[in-house]
Amino acid sequence: MAAKLDYRWHLRTVMAERGLFATTDLIEPLGRRGIRLSSSQVYRLVVERPERLSLKILMALCDILDCSMTELIEPVTAGGAVTRKKKAAGAETSIGDLRPTRARIHGVERG
Repeated sequence: MAAKLDYRWHLRTVMAERGLFATTDLIEPLGRRGIRLSSSQVYRLVVERPERLSLKILMALCDILDCSMTELIEPVTAGGAVTRKKKAAGAETSIGDLRPTRARIHGVERG
């Protein structure tokens, strides 16, 4: 049986690497390339994993961010029967994953 394929969407990460932290930072550069999207559409494009994406938008994003498609879209094999809590699209690594764990002290004698 063939493996099921899935993908990870890295637009937010690539934007951050380029110093773009607000989703609205993409509205004007997209407009200069003839792509008119509302701020809510751009927000969804950045924070959610798109199920359908125009090739014109994908090419414009690659041009704006000076990156390749493989930097934005990472093909992965879909997980087996393991079900995990669903994360927001593009949030495979969230800020919560980067927080340190609390230290625990074991074997302290009280006296």
